[in-house]
Amino acid sequence: MKNIFKFGVFGRIHYFCSMKREEKDTIVEIEDADRGFWYRAWRLYADGFRNMTIGRWLWAIILLKLFIFFVILKLFFFPNLLQQNYDNDEERAQAVRERLI
Repeated sequence: MKNIFKFGVFGRIHYFCSMKREEKDTIVEIEDADRGFWYRAWRLYADGFRNMTIGRWLWAIILLKLFIFFVILKLFFFPNLLQQNYDNDEERAQAVRERLI
């Protein structure tokens, strides 16, 4: 590999654009080796999600299902009974204590 740092900014851009994909990946891996663990972990996941095709749809379906489970079902099927049946915190606490015993 040539010493690309002696070409100047435009020379480096031209050299990098004219390289093959494998050579570019090697340069990116060398630059990433100097970075920290968290940056490299982020790049791993970001590149993985960027290259997904079917996986994006699957993640969208998963997130939609989680939204339905935790937001919609909570609002309509699990009302806050303590808030509705008791006026203050002491009465709520006493009701919980009675149920636990």
